[in-house]
Amino acid sequence: MARFVRFLPIAAADFWRLWFVGVVVFLVRWLEMLAMAVFVYHETGSAFLVAALTMLRLLPMAMFGAIMGALADHLDRRRVLVLVVCCLLVTSGAIAVLAHLGALAIWHLAVASFINGTAWATDNPVRRIMLGEAVGAGKVGTAMSVDIGTNNASRMLGPMLGGVLLASVGIEGTFLLSVILYAVAATVGLRVRHRSIAPAADAEPLFRRVGEGLRIVRRDPKLIGTLVITVIFNVFGWPFTSMIPVIGQDNLALGPEGIGLLASMDGLGALCGAVAIAFLARPVRYARIYITGSIVYMLLLPMFALMQIPLLAGGALLCTGIASACFSIMQSTLIYLLAPNEIRSRVFGVLSVCIGSGPIGFLHLGLLADAIGARGAIIASAVEGMIALLFTAPLWGKVWRGAMRT
Repeated sequence: MARFVRFLPIAAADFWRLWFVGVVVFLVRWLEMLAMAVFVYHETGSAFLVAALTMLRLLPMAMFGAIMGALADHLDRRRVLVLVVCCLLVTSGAIAVLAHLGALAIWHLAVASFINGTAWATDNPVRRIMLGEAVGAGKVGTAMSVDIGTNNASRMLGPMLGGVLLASVGIEGTFLLSVILYAVAATVGLRVRHRSIAPAADAEPLFRRVGEGLRIVRRDPKLIGTLVITVIFNVFGWPFTSMIPVIGQDNLALGPEGIGLLASMDGLGALCGAVAIAFLARPVRYARIYITGSIVYMLLLPMFALMQIPLLAGGALLCTGIASACFSIMQSTLIYLLAPNEIRSRVFGVLSVCIGSGPIGFLHLGLLADAIGARGAIIASAVEGMIALLFTAPLWGKVWRGAMRT
């Protein structure tokens, strides 16, 4: 226990407030994504529409990520964080009211997904920058493990809770819970003491700041390699999660509760991976953990797709969760350590754009799933991802060979 306390930045009160806000937002995100996916597939029978809803959550990262990163340098991040949570609260409240009135349509969920995705685009340049500032560069690896690990754990509780709520109180009750949780998160966010002061009015123009972030990335081979893997993972790897409800219903004959439990296994694996990283990872190994996790993740996807027994499918998802923890924790950590301090928000904005490449993958996977089935689509996407990693090895190889500074 003493070792655990020594590893975690428990003395930084703002860290734990920011961590709590992140846990709530991510928990609700996964809860709503599962509920939306099951609802839409039940109503339409279209795997493409299920993938499209998740795609809409990522699209704003590609559209606004770099701009969000540049703006974050000129805004009070605490106020932005609270405003974002309140926006999510209002959106979920609107869906709950529409469902109560019996007027909920698929396009309402599409709009809500896009709004939530816009809020998601602020997380890296706003909340995660504040987390790093709260603990300092020396503990940022552990801080990211704690934050991303527990957020990934919400991928376990969120889908499970979403499936149970959807089966018991319907989509109306699911989104009502979201409203309550967001209200608690906003209250905690108001207690964050960290404040950032906006520069003077004659500061560098917005799009020049965006361009500076892109120039920094172009000049650093390690940043390029890190972001290349981010794009490949988000285009060919992570979109498979949108097919879990489809596989669960069509191939494994599961109901909403069973689908939620199945989807939660990915989050459980991510939690286990995060705990291991927090205790065992050292800065010199960060890059190799990141790359190895990405490769193993791609190799595991066909295993999940081919499983015929729910228990074995859950086991495969448990393993993908561990691999995804290696990717997601080290992704943010590497960018934080590699980016110059004075323009770190702008580089995180570029990271958000790379994560925002995901809609391409969701569109691709959704079309494939409608054409050849969800299982075939997952396998094909994983194979394409491995080929992409092979061809880009000269770029991410520089990350593999480089040691991280702290």
